[in-house]
Amino acid sequence: FALSFFVTNIIFMIGLAVGIDYSLFIVARYREERARGLEKIDAIARAGGTASRTVLFSGITVVIALFGMLLVPFNIFIGLGIGAILVVLASVLSALTLLPAILSILGNGIDRIRIPLVGRGVADVENGGGFWDSVSHGVMRQPIISILLAGGLLVAAAYPMVDLAIGFAGVSSMPDGIPAKEGFLVLDEEFSAGNVTPAQIVFEGNLDTPEFQGELRSLVAFLESDSRSAFGPEQPLQTNDAMTIGLLSVPVVGDSAEPLAVNAIDRLRNDYIPRIFTSGVVDVHVTGETAYNADFFTESKSSVWIVFPFVLGMSFILLMLVFRSIIVPIKAILLNLLSVGATYGILVLAFQKGWGANLGVLTQFDIIEAWIPLFLFSILFGLSMDYHVFLMSRIRERYDQTGDNADSVAFGIRTTGRLITGAGLIMVAVFWAFAAVDIVGLQQMGFGLGVAILIDATIVRIVLVPAAMKLLGDSNWYLPPFLNWLPDLRVEAEPVDPAPATFDD
Repeated sequence: FALSFFVTNIIFMIGLAVGIDYSLFIVARYREERARGLEKIDAIARAGGTASRTVLFSGITVVIALFGMLLVPFNIFIGLGIGAILVVLASVLSALTLLPAILSILGNGIDRIRIPLVGRGVADVENGGGFWDSVSHGVMRQPIISILLAGGLLVAAAYPMVDLAIGFAGVSSMPDGIPAKEGFLVLDEEFSAGNVTPAQIVFEGNLDTPEFQGELRSLVAFLESDSRSAFGPEQPLQTNDAMTIGLLSVPVVGDSAEPLAVNAIDRLRNDYIPRIFTSGVVDVHVTGETAYNADFFTESKSSVWIVFPFVLGMSFILLMLVFRSIIVPIKAILLNLLSVGATYGILVLAFQKGWGANLGVLTQFDIIEAWIPLFLFSILFGLSMDYHVFLMSRIRERYDQTGDNADSVAFGIRTTGRLITGAGLIMVAVFWAFAAVDIVGLQQMGFGLGVAILIDATIVRIVLVPAAMKLLGDSNWYLPPFLNWLPDLRVEAEPVDPAPATFDD
């Protein structure tokens, strides 16, 4: 099947996002181990036994979330899902193979060129201190207040989601001056734009019968007397030589993505045809551009009940196996859903309510593209789990060593806070670059992805996660005894004794 032109955009965005994430995480761990005194090869091996394993399982969680798009029976979702999955797998493979080889060649040269006024980025992970350590301890000193403030902010942001209206941005939503839109307006004014994308009514059966001929005449009469005058003059019936298949093309007034046209197809399918074709001589099917839009809209809504449970269920199972806990995956899923809900709400404010247009940066539009909510959920859930695995792997590593929950949370924040926030800001810049185009669908996609990553990398990971883990204490790592038989897939290896580094590495 033909891939959507969006696929190249997705490959670039997701590839750049996860590629930077995975590389930064492994390089940061390598530099940390070098600072602890390990030789170059030992530091690479240690990073491979810890950070690289985390990257592998993080990539698996992202692929699982993206796989949800393959469950939607439309080429656009399948194409986007395949493109995103392939680029994530390529990013994981390069991070596990190419990056260690580059580190081996560079050695200490990776720190050779420094940015002025910016620190080395290798924190004193053992003794604490610094900005991120202060942030984590500040949050954990008042965990209830932190959760109420941060959680309340996200709930307030999610509230406008109740007004979420999904549909299609057709030709009429394109910027003025684009030849396709100008031609459409001329057709619609002078002739009928519905001639470009007519409703195609297909008849299958014995067409050479009086019953069918009578029903066909009745259908034409119904279309001519349509209460909304949504149908134009039909074209002559086309049939094959055997008179077993026929095609009747009927123009539909207006843009094929507008409610007027979509509602006309709904009347044709669910009112006129069932009422007229009662003899059973022929089977009747309605297709065409407008019918495709209507089917896409219906399938997008119904697929939510397949994609959401699949992604949530598989993510729960994988996180439970990796962290040997049922609390960690439950908390991760709840926080990610809160982040997604806040993103949906902000999309409504920015586009449907016109806040973005008032600021002069976005286009006001009365609907959110039908494919956006499901697409954003799959992408955002995958990237959010990406960061969650990064953070929780360091927390679990420290907890296995010390058994101190609060110290482990602070350790995880100070070792990954700068990394997660920095990588998140890079992602936001990439995604918001796509929001700068004039096409509404791309604006909604880029802006939504950027907002979600910004929320997840700051409010969720830096405030809500440590506050919740402080409140739960050792219960964070609770696994019911009847699940002890599950395989232990934790991503952090056992600690190794450092060997002193030599100066020529």
